[in-house]
Amino acid sequence: MPDQHRELFGRLPFLILGALDDADRPWATMLVGAPGFVTTPDAWTMRIDALPGRGDPLAGVLAAGSPVGLLGIQLETRRRNRMNGMIEAADEVGFTVHVGQSFGNCPQYIQAREPRRVAGGEPLARRETALLSPTATAMIEAADTFFIASAAPAARLGRPAEGVDVSHRGGKPGFVRVTAAAGGTVLTAPDFNGNSFFNTFGNLVLNPRAGLLFVDFSTGDVLALTGEAEVIWDGPELDAFTGAERLLRLRVTEGMSIAGALPLRWSPPEAARQLAATGSWDEVARAL
Repeated sequence: MPDQHRELFGRLPFLILGALDDADRPWATMLVGAPGFVTTPDAWTMRIDALPGRGDPLAGVLAAGSPVGLLGIQLETRRRNRMNGMIEAADEVGFTVHVGQSFGNCPQYIQAREPRRVAGGEPLARRETALLSPTATAMIEAADTFFIASAAPAARLGRPAEGVDVSHRGGKPGFVRVTAAAGGTVLTAPDFNGNSFFNTFGNLVLNPRAGLLFVDFSTGDVLALTGEAEVIWDGPELDAFTGAERLLRLRVTEGMSIAGALPLRWSPPEAARQLAATGSWDEVARAL
């Protein structure tokens, strides 16, 4: 891991984690701590002194040999770096990861927000079914950001080119469409021009499962979802969505809504300038 990446991770008050549950379903979550809770004793080792909280789908599943994806993102500066690796050891306060891959990402589509620490309360977790509640639906429809976890089919084998990944997606508020279909909920989001690494979409083509994390930056509430993913490469909706190069479709299978999950709040967002060149689902509906 380059020193520049190590420096950023060490400054952060939160970290995005992607991992697999016992059924090999990807989930994404946010880990929180005082700056310095993430350390890198050397270029091949990262120590995180935090764990998923009670009610989190990843609580209790992190263990030695588990593949993980980590995203360090400083929203106020739009800096972000990603790291994928394997857990070497886990204990009652955190876990240690052997670095497999470490790479930077561009600042595109990140809404700038300043974090501040608040007194943490008692989180209230509520399970979501395939048919999302009105509260969960409203949270998604208001979102301008989500985080997505994905995994290669053989992620647990520890091969360098395969593993778990977690990344950021941003758009105008409402860029994730929520629809009901066959007794469940389907989410559809545009994928804009980015770094062209295709870690996420490469995984989804080979292993069509994903975990999405939505954060209410004003309340500290989170919504974690997992489901069956599909990449839409062409079609009238894609053609009509300005700026979209692909569409991501997720059929939700399960989720967890946790009110008051995070002892952080963020300032109102400063929209990424790239959003001016992107469309909306309302525009798609009018065009079709």
